Amino acid sequence: MTRWGLIGASTIAHEWVIDAIRAVGGEIVSVMSTSAERGAKYAADHGIPKSVTSVADLVGDPDVDAVYISTTNELHRDQVLAAAKAGKHILCEKPLAMSLDDAHAMVKAAKDAGVVMATNHHLRGAATHRAMRDAIAAGKIGKPLAARVCHAGYLPVHLQGWRLDKPEAGGGVILDITVHDTDTLRFVLGDDPVEAIAFGQYGGMAQAGLEDATMGALRFKSGLLAQFHDGFTTKYAVTSFEVHGSEGSLFGRNCMTQKPVGTVTLRNADGETELPLDHRNLYENTLIAFDAAIAGKGKPLCSGEDGIWSLATGLAVVKAAQAGGTVAIEPGF
Repeated sequence: MTRWGLIGASTIAHEWVIDAIRAVGGEIVSVMSTSAERGAKYAADHGIPKSVTSVADLVGDPDVDAVYISTTNELHRDQVLAAAKAGKHILCEKPLAMSLDDAHAMVKAAKDAGVVMATNHHLRGAATHRAMRDAIAAGKIGKPLAARVCHAGYLPVHLQGWRLDKPEAGGGVILDITVHDTDTLRFVLGDDPVEAIAFGQYGGMAQAGLEDATMGALRFKSGLLAQFHDGFTTKYAVTSFEVHGSEGSLFGRNCMTQKPVGTVTLRNADGETELPLDHRNLYENTLIAFDAAIAGKGKPLCSGEDGIWSLATGLAVVKAAQAGGTVAIEPGF
């Protein structure tokens, strides 16, 4: 059983991760919030025995085996470094950091400390994307040539805080949503992006020069081209993830979501076939793999290195949207 400390009394932990930890047999022993009042209420509401106000107090707790970090992005680096130094395993929200140098330092610190570090890109746990990955690996669509991702929706009112008005915290749609597209594309395709081009849109929701929607394209090492549309502003859009190959196409629908839902259709010379899907809670799948990695029986579903790749791509898309032209994606490995 993994005993967890939560760094950040966050909405995502409240809505998804706390229940998932408990569902896979984990225990939450402590939560950290810089507000003692907020932390105490959060702990009481969620049945967590302890609340503390500093990272040092949480990672210094001998009852904590692993930490889940879900604070705003500019805080991740120092919190990961503190957890690694204390010998705690780490599940960190995306993007890992605000710069590639910081992300590399975080991954190195975890490696040097001999602890497991994972990035919480939850879409790797989706049955839809696993089925698409397996179909491609089995040659069901031939050589992958193109992909298209629609990850546009409407940012709920209760999440319309720092994502819309704090560039220093990594706000804006690209570092919040486009990084998920990147990681899902890498996971499904088994390929890495090398170049990005993009436009940002300002639809009236975001402030301080931040984009609330973006469209663009990525070029991958294999030559595959992938389009993406990400947004906070489209109330009635349906998410989708398509991959088109030389011998067939895969159509994922309603699949860029935290919920275990969606369908995948394979279209080829034989016609159209809906792929069988084993829908399970995405976060539980992430935590099962994380616990196995702690036990030395596998790897995290999304590693720290994977988090570096998605951050590198997100930063390239930000630069492309701001400056125009294509931007090379350089993760620094």
